[in-house]
Amino acid sequence: MAKPMLHLLCGKIASGKSTLANALKTKHAALLLTEDHWLSRLYASQIHSVDDYVKLSRQLRDVIGPLVIDMLTAGVNVVLDFPANTPADRQWLRSLADRAQAPHSLHVLNVDDETCRARLHLRNKRGEHEFAATDAEFELITSYFRAPDKEEGLDVVVHREFDPSPGKTQP
Repeated sequence: MAKPMLHLLCGKIASGKSTLANALKTKHAALLLTEDHWLSRLYASQIHSVDDYVKLSRQLRDVIGPLVIDMLTAGVNVVLDFPANTPADRQWLRSLADRAQAPHSLHVLNVDDETCRARLHLRNKRGEHEFAATDAEFELITSYFRAPDKEEGLDVVVHREFDPSPGKTQP
């Protein structure tokens, strides 16, 4: 029997992470945990800034981390739609797989800022997401983005020219 896998996602806002996460969930018969879903249900009235998001996402990690480890240890594939956009984020996410002695795969969506911004505007207009980021928030959050480095020791799968339109997912 194959060991359960932890699938992680790295990409800028509106790069298609959540769409890819759903495709991976189906492909790998995995349980999907989505940070934005949990934050919007638990803390929606408390998130008014990026600082609020950072504080509350750390609290959420304290709960989700042990849950992910337990699921992997129990043999369940997990897709964790939490941002793996900085070395510190990836270190925490990787530690979950390591503690469960499970392999991981970091799915990197290589999508340019212009495309992400256009998708963000469309997503905001359609009301398709729990949180509608402004252009200023896009710029601020994107300024923290760091692509993974080989020295991080991650098993990386790069998705180029990813199109999150229905029927166009390429996991």
